Amino acid sequence: MNLTDTHCHIHEAQYAQDELDPVQAKWLREGKPDPDDMIQEAQAEGVTRLICVGCTVADSEMAVEFAAQRPGVWASIGMHPHEAQRYVDDAAALAQFASLATRPKVVAIGECGLDFYYNHSPKQAQERILRLQLELALEHNLPLIFHVRDAFTDFWPIFDEYKGLRGVIHSFSATRQELDDILARDLYVGLNGIMTFTKNPDQLEAAKAVPLDRLVLETDAPFLTPDPHRGKICKPKHVRVTAQFLSELRDESLEQLAKCTTQNAQALFHF
Repeated sequence: MNLTDTHCHIHEAQYAQDELDPVQAKWLREGKPDPDDMIQEAQAEGVTRLICVGCTVADSEMAVEFAAQRPGVWASIGMHPHEAQRYVDDAAALAQFASLATRPKVVAIGECGLDFYYNHSPKQAQERILRLQLELALEHNLPLIFHVRDAFTDFWPIFDEYKGLRGVIHSFSATRQELDDILARDLYVGLNGIMTFTKNPDQLEAAKAVPLDRLVLETDAPFLTPDPHRGKICKPKHVRVTAQFLSELRDESLEQLAKCTTQNAQALFHF
């Protein structure tokens, strides 16, 4: 069985030192577990491929360097909407970020998008940084990993301005209406541990309705640990837990779900 974790942040465990960075702070609280051990644990559970996803310029460079040294690991470079204000007027940082797109084993741009739930960056800054990443993805023919929270109303008009975009809506936890909008644009849907503990029946119905040829799996490690492991750090190995839950929810065999979601990941990210 071959499973794929299309979204994790385990590369930051190796470099974690910043308590103000939410990902690094999470790894620090867990004692900075060895990412190579996490990769081995994942392989033992059939997780043979994973993508380390960047959220800042420095973090993206870490992901690129981490992936370059390890088989079965790839990188995505991104500026998270929370970080938009930090970069929007920093030409040097933006140039550095753009240069990462041609580095070996970079298979996507993101995570990028809009987040109006927290509003850590102003709306205008988020939109500008999103557009920069959409244009970079088109320039290099790369797919995108999208983070969209409480912002689809503003996200779709921007997305629809650009032709030829492809990618995945990461950490999908919305309803059938949002799912229909995603599928109408031929995007993939990333499901993770949220589905194992949500109490929202509309989210579960939407997860059941995702066409098998549009579904990919992810962890968002170190976050969103699936049941029954809540309270512990999330790791790429937990893709299998989520896959088992989804196979039962959707009335599909685990083997079929694993095969199709990995094929989808390969088709999207070309690894």
